[in-house]
Amino acid sequence: MSESSSTSDTGCCAPPNGSNKGENDSVCCGSQGTSTLPNNMQVKKEHLDIDFMYLDLSICTRCQGTESSLDEAITEVSKILEATGTQVNVQKIHVKSEVQAAELGFVVSPTIRVNGQDIQMNFRESRCESCGTLCDCEGEVSCREWEYQGQWYVVPPKGLIIEAILMEVYGGAKEEREVAHRTERVPDNLKRFFDSTHQK
Repeated sequence: MSESSSTSDTGCCAPPNGSNKGENDSVCCGSQGTSTLPNNMQVKKEHLDIDFMYLDLSICTRCQGTESSLDEAITEVSKILEATGTQVNVQKIHVKSEVQAAELGFVVSPTIRVNGQDIQMNFRESRCESCGTLCDCEGEVSCREWEYQGQWYVVPPKGLIIEAILMEVYGGAKEEREVAHRTERVPDNLKRFFDSTHQK
């Protein structure tokens, strides 16, 4: 289930500048231009769907930082994607309920998927003071951490996102990776958050 309207491939929008915090933002970049890539470097994907799913953008610093990193990453790779004729559709989805989370297979916040695949499956979580303050619930609320070049970050480095996008476009070592099975079981961590915020 998506709250974002679809983006037509006939038009092109400038990459986001990070100032928009709307729940239903949709961004596209790329055109059907002639590729300037060498013959030995072929584009594996001509269309990318990027989903950014989050619990909160008003308070949660991790969600805010992830959105900014994603916006910056798309801005940096937009010229490459345009040159290869790759169309990109970005959907920013505010996950508001346990039911919606189950339908999306949303198990950790924030999440970035490229063509339906989480850009990093080996995540870990840690206590998020922002979300804990927002829901004011019993028990702490944990949000995602990201691993990049041997270190862990509470906000994904721009390079991590750029690498994931380019890997999907050009294929390579991870081309044959299996798509992770999406579970409909919502973690207790998120259930607490949804239950508390709905009571307010």
